[in-house]
Amino acid sequence: MPTNILNLPAFDVLEVAEDEHDYHIRVETKQSPKVCACCGSDNIIGSGRRENLVKDLPMHGKRVGIYVNLRRMKCHACGKTFSETLPDVDDKRGMTNRLLEWAGKQSVRRTFTSIADEVGISEASVRALFKDYVTKLESQIKFETPQWLGMDEIYLIKPRGVIANVQDNTMIDLLVNRNKETIIHYLSNLKGKEQVKYVTMDMWKPYREACQQVIPQAKIIIDKFHVVRMANNALESVRKSLRESLTAKERRTLMHDRFILLKRERDLNEEEILLLSGWTLNYPLLGEAYRLKESFYGIYDATIKAEAQQRYQSWLHSIPSDLLLDFADLTRACENWHPWIMNYFDHRITNAYTESLNNLIRATNRKGRGYSFEALRAKMLFSEGLFKKEKVKPKFNRRRQEEVGFYMSRTLMDCYAPPEPTTQIEKNLGVDINKLIELLEAEQI
Repeated sequence: MPTNILNLPAFDVLEVAEDEHDYHIRVETKQSPKVCACCGSDNIIGSGRRENLVKDLPMHGKRVGIYVNLRRMKCHACGKTFSETLPDVDDKRGMTNRLLEWAGKQSVRRTFTSIADEVGISEASVRALFKDYVTKLESQIKFETPQWLGMDEIYLIKPRGVIANVQDNTMIDLLVNRNKETIIHYLSNLKGKEQVKYVTMDMWKPYREACQQVIPQAKIIIDKFHVVRMANNALESVRKSLRESLTAKERRTLMHDRFILLKRERDLNEEEILLLSGWTLNYPLLGEAYRLKESFYGIYDATIKAEAQQRYQSWLHSIPSDLLLDFADLTRACENWHPWIMNYFDHRITNAYTESLNNLIRATNRKGRGYSFEALRAKMLFSEGLFKKEKVKPKFNRRRQEEVGFYMSRTLMDCYAPPEPTTQIEKNLGVDINKLIELLEAEQI
């Protein structure tokens, strides 16, 4: 009898055949059924055999097909016939359990097509295994609900909702869209939502309304980055409007120098200051737009909310009429979102992961072609080695004083006995965004 190269103890290997791409291994179970699968009677006899193909893990770079010499049995007690149950095999899928587990893990990191080719099953089968595996992971992996919650957007085929742990720079979920109903459903099912104190977000009304409805105790703060970015956009609008009056050479130069316009004045070196002054002196409207951009940034240099309010009003009234249209989006946003923008000055919380998120968008756009949203989400949330974890001590529980005899305390020697070992609690803080970007760029997921 051939050696049991399968390492499946419940089976005897009867024959092994090999070709260029595949192993064909014929087996039978070591133990025949003892009782009827229908009624439990032991009055059963054999009723023939049939061949059953089961797919297994690839071996030595080749696909593996196991041909089980399956026993059919008949019960004299109930008159029914049945086939023996195969150990270590998923009958519905015709695969070994270890193949199911392996393919599930692989499907999070690799394309479905590559797995299907390696194993010798259809891509649809891999997709089904992926779905089952992710469902299992969803039930097993639980991220800690943070006190500082972040809500943002990432564009994967279309806009998606990103839920983040702001304090620890981790992602805790990726939602199929940013609709109000989707956000409400997510927040309503968020374990420990009562502990959320602050929510930083971009200026997306469904985010705000969902938070006000489901976690009303949380203070909403509009992320500073999303606000000041609109000042840059206004300046860019003015710069682009100048292009028609410039020569081709000047247009190219202004295109190159636009990064100087977008930098804070305090961060410019001497050469950049000279270049900036050339543009602002020759084109006063551009110079005025730059001044407005800088003074808007200056609002965030205020130390208290009252000072920020005053700076904002001064800035608003300093906009000349010929720049009102260019800065209209910014002024409208500031008026519509004013209370939540100003909350920043009471709680200086920003989405530290915002720049990381932009890098993530670029990385996933390179990697994500050909993947469905569900596959990309699983790769981002469930790939091994991405979780940021924290070990914390359990809560202190006061030990009861043991009584010996009549109200006598433990002996002094007992009091100095070594403490009983305690187990630290491990918290999963979510997916480390920077580590995720590294793996995506290295094409390791």
